[in-house]
Amino acid sequence: MKTFSYVCAYIRKKIVMKGIMKVLILVLVALTVGCKPAGDNKNVQKLNAEIKTNNDSKMEHLTKATFQEKVFNYEVNKEWKYEGDLPCLIDFYADWCGPCKMVAPILEELAKEYEGKIHIYKIDTEAEQELAAAFGIRSIPSLLFCPKEGQPQMAMGALPKATMEKAIKEILLAENPVESN
Repeated sequence: MKTFSYVCAYIRKKIVMKGIMKVLILVLVALTVGCKPAGDNKNVQKLNAEIKTNNDSKMEHLTKATFQEKVFNYEVNKEWKYEGDLPCLIDFYADWCGPCKMVAPILEELAKEYEGKIHIYKIDTEAEQELAAAFGIRSIPSLLFCPKEGQPQMAMGALPKATMEKAIKEILLAENPVESN
């Protein structure tokens, strides 16, 4: 009987050691392959922006380079000079932000409704931290309304669709809504 219990103990020990070895091997592989966040890799950021832009959405995701080309080149111009062909609305957001997720479908609807009249852009504040800092973004979502002429205006928080439509008409399209009696 003693021999049998020694054999069982030996087998249990081997099984436990194999399990520990498997875990150690998995950890070693994970560390070898790397756990570097995707945000540190500029190529990954560029690819993510292209993927987000190429879907059926009417909204374009901007990087620093595309922002400077299409909206405002803050490295060249000290005074605001809008570079776009149509007025634009820019959504500063983050993927983890709950209110940003609530605003996203509203912006999708507005992009379709105002197609050809305004551009709606999105800037991921996690990937484009320099842009967020340049505009003093401290809370998200933050919406920047940029008319073709005049100064841009910032709105913070998850605005309802009616409020966004009113701002688009009054700030971007310079239309004042007709008040009914």
